[in-house]
Amino acid sequence: MGRRTQAERDAITVETGYALASGFLVGGLTFLGVAGPTMVFPMPPAAERGLVVGGAVAGAVVFVLRVVTVLWRFPRTPPQPSQPGRTSPDS
Repeated sequence: MGRRTQAERDAITVETGYALASGFLVGGLTFLGVAGPTMVFPMPPAAERGLVVGGAVAGAVVFVLRVVTVLWRFPRTPPQPSQPGRTSPDS
């Protein structure tokens, strides 16, 4: 594989940032969805701890899945010309 152009490096940087930001958002929302009831309803300490730990685990799993999914779909090779035998779309 040859050297990457600046545009390709920028695209990878943006895609990685998007993957991390969306992963944090979705993971955080998952955590709040699982552990949120502890802030609203009175519960025994063991139940609170269980929901918080469960929310943290679920949030971490969702974060990792989101980052992997976004980065897996990112194209690894540049797009090919639309017509076989042509080197650029302007040909």
